[in-house]
Amino acid sequence: MLLQRRGRTGYRRLLLWLALLLAAGGVLALVWRLSSPPQENAPPSPISWESPSWPLGVLEGTVAEGTMNTLLVQDPSGAAHSFDKTDAPVLESEGGLLIGSMVRITYLGDLTDSRPEQVLFLSVTDSPQEEAPPTLRELAQAYLENMTLEEKVGQMFMARRPKENAPQDAADYALGGYLLFTRDIRDRTAEEVAQEVEDCQQAASIPLFIGVDEEGGSVVRISKFPVFRDEPFPSPQELWQQGGLSAVRADAEEKCALLRSLGINVNFAPVCDVSQNPEDYIYNRTLGLDGVQTAQYVQAVVEEMADQNMGSVLKHFPGYGGSHDTHTSIARDDRPYEAFVQSDFLPFQAGIEAGASMVLVSHNIVSSMDDQLPASLSPKVHQILREELGFDGVIITDDLDMAGAKDFAGTEQAAVLAVQAGNDLLCVTDYQVQIPAVLRAVEEGTISLSRIDQSVLRILELKLSLGILPPA
Repeated sequence: MLLQRRGRTGYRRLLLWLALLLAAGGVLALVWRLSSPPQENAPPSPISWESPSWPLGVLEGTVAEGTMNTLLVQDPSGAAHSFDKTDAPVLESEGGLLIGSMVRITYLGDLTDSRPEQVLFLSVTDSPQEEAPPTLRELAQAYLENMTLEEKVGQMFMARRPKENAPQDAADYALGGYLLFTRDIRDRTAEEVAQEVEDCQQAASIPLFIGVDEEGGSVVRISKFPVFRDEPFPSPQELWQQGGLSAVRADAEEKCALLRSLGINVNFAPVCDVSQNPEDYIYNRTLGLDGVQTAQYVQAVVEEMADQNMGSVLKHFPGYGGSHDTHTSIARDDRPYEAFVQSDFLPFQAGIEAGASMVLVSHNIVSSMDDQLPASLSPKVHQILREELGFDGVIITDDLDMAGAKDFAGTEQAAVLAVQAGNDLLCVTDYQVQIPAVLRAVEEGTISLSRIDQSVLRILELKLSLGILPPA
């Protein structure tokens, strides 16, 4: 409701006339009392100012309702008062008077009676400001403050879903999430997979990431079974040949719809590795083109996944190149740093700028960044990802059960080194022994509590952004 507005000149003129009237009234009353003859037998009385029967009053409150001539204002106690504002000027208001405006009203009357009080003038004291909703980080911080150390550390583990007792383990270890593999899909219907996922979610005290590798081509956990799709999702190279970026986007949209129907909220895709050599181990999983074209592909996939509210994972940072399979042995990459800057980093940068949820770090030893530690266990590599590429989201390791990490440091130590390096989520199989190992490291001071809190905040913030965690 927009009410009439007048300027400060009218306000000053009205105050002047009001003062003159009140002063004149006082003078006249005094003259009348002095000139009137005293009544017989009346005791003398001192001269006094008598308040008018309709006293002046001031009220500050919030406009609740209004019409052309009336105004309902709620005072700070919550009581509502009716005013007659006929011809009353509205002062100090750029946009007029609105419902919800905070006002200061000068009026004639008594608020204790039932009739509307007469407004002399009113002013907008402060336009109401809606309280800004809390940020995702503030909501995450609220969750964090109520978590135990065991819950915090458990949230940092993305575990391979166990064959037995998956719901109970999700609760007992406060796991951050489960990763599904072929064994979790084979010989099941869509309804059965969705129910098993829901059972785990219901048991968990903090809702889980439910992830899967559904890249397309040679790595498909779900669409390889006809009960879920007539044929497996095509590889990135096949998609590009079929229809370029439009085919890529349509494929990503269909994948997201299928995964969401099963309760899956994170797809470990897209593959950002740059490879143009068919002899490379990683080649068949890549776009098979240069860094610039791969960056366009990654951007399209991540943007579509974000539109579908599906968590995305850029992999395998800092870029596989021609390295051999780290599932089976420790691999080493001796390319110069410039090769990564000019090519391999480009798809990761594109994915980060498009809003990727996570970045997965490989187990390759990249000598130009750290010639001693696998990338997944290297603080130097994580520093590059954070500072050079500007990624502030969740960093996750490749599976620590792979030889590239396990053979290098052992099961328990690999988990501790991964946290020290700066990973937020640890992709693991042996969580039953690795979670206690990380807890001991915190208790002994090898890992600081602040290091844990930094990661858990990012995890909770991502869960909030994907709607996995409720904002209350």
